[in-house]
Amino acid sequence: MSEAERMLNLAARLAVRAAGDVEPNPLVGAVLVRDGEAIGMGHHRRFGGRHAEIEAIENCRERGGNPRGATLYVTLEPCAHEGQQPPCTDAIVGAGIVHVVFAREDPHAAAQGGAAVLQAAGVTAERCDQSEAATRVSDPFVKRVTTGLPWVIVKWAQTIDGRIATRTGESKWISGPASRNRVHRLRGRVDAVLTGLGTVLADDPLLTSRTARRVRRAARRVVADPGLEIPLDAAVVRTAREVAAVVACDASILSSGVCEEKVARLRAAGVEVIGVPEARGPGGLVGVDIAGLLRELVVRYEATNVLVEAGAGFVGSVIEADLADQLVVYVAPLLLGDEMAKAVAAGRVVSSLTAGKRYELRRMKRVGEDVELVYGRVGG
Repeated sequence: MSEAERMLNLAARLAVRAAGDVEPNPLVGAVLVRDGEAIGMGHHRRFGGRHAEIEAIENCRERGGNPRGATLYVTLEPCAHEGQQPPCTDAIVGAGIVHVVFAREDPHAAAQGGAAVLQAAGVTAERCDQSEAATRVSDPFVKRVTTGLPWVIVKWAQTIDGRIATRTGESKWISGPASRNRVHRLRGRVDAVLTGLGTVLADDPLLTSRTARRVRRAARRVVADPGLEIPLDAAVVRTAREVAAVVACDASILSSGVCEEKVARLRAAGVEVIGVPEARGPGGLVGVDIAGLLRELVVRYEATNVLVEAGAGFVGSVIEADLADQLVVYVAPLLLGDEMAKAVAAGRVVSSLTAGKRYELRRMKRVGEDVELVYGRVGG
C-alpha cells in the first residue's frame, strides 16, 4: 500500500468521526506527514468549527512538531474562501507545507479552486484517487451540492427469505436489539427520517433516536401523505413539539383549501405541513413526487442525509425512481417460507433479471444474531 493510500485512508477514518456533527458542511479529515510518519492529524469536528487542515496543523504543533516542509493529505480539496472560518489555503501556505494531496475536488462554487491557489503560492497540490474511502466520505456533500438532492439511505430488516413482515403485517421484531440500536444511532446522525402514510397507519412509529448514547442531530420526521390522511393522534403528530415533524401532501390540497381545517389542526399540534407535486408511482398509485420532496428538504432544511424507513410500496417507489444511494439491510436468522408475507419492495414490474436494480456490497458486519449488509450504487 502506498503512502498516499495509507494516509488518505487514515484521513477518511478521522473524517467519519464527525458524522452528524458537521452537516451541511462536508466530512473532512487531514493528516500531516513527514518521512512517511504522521506528525499531525485533524478532522472537521462541528459545523462552524475549525477545518480539518487547521486542526492537523495545530495538532502537529501541540505535539511539538513543525509542519514546515511536510506533506498534507486531506479528503477534500482545501477551501480558498472566507466563510465561518478563514481560508484553509492561507493556513497551509502560512505553515510552510510544501505538498498537498487531496482525494476529491470541492464542487462548491464558493469554496472550490483551492488547489490552484496553492499552486500559485508555490505549494504542490494534486488529486489522488488511490483511497476509495477518502473519496466516498464526501459523497453526501457532493451529491447535495451538484444535484440538489440529499444522500438517501434506505433501511430495512428482513428474514432470510427477504420478508419484512408476515402476511398480517406483523414485523416487531424481525431484527434483534443490537440491530435496532444501530438504527437508532443512524437516526441520530441524519437530517431527516422519511416514511410513507402506510407505515404510519400500520405501525404508528415514533421514528426518533431513543437508545443512541449521543444524538448528534435531531432528525425531522417526514411523512409522505398525498391526501393528508394522517391521524391527528399518530405518534409523529403527538410528539411534534418535542421532535420536528413534517407532513408532505399534494400541493393542490394546500392551494385549494379543501383540507383547511385538517391543516390548521396539524399545525396547531406543531406539525409543519408542506405541499409537493403529485406523482404516479409503480402500478399507477398516486403519491407525492419523492424526488421533489427530497429537493424540498434540501431547500428548506439543507438536508444532506435522509434515512428512508418505510413499507414495500414506498421503498419500491424510491428504488424505481433510482433515488437510493445506500441500502442498509439487517438480515435476521428467521425464515418464514410464506409467499404471502410482505416483501422488501413492491410495485415494480420486472420481466428479466437485467431489469432488476443492481447494487454493490460495500460492508458486511455481524450484529448480535443478525447480519448488517451495506450496499451502494454500482460504480457510484
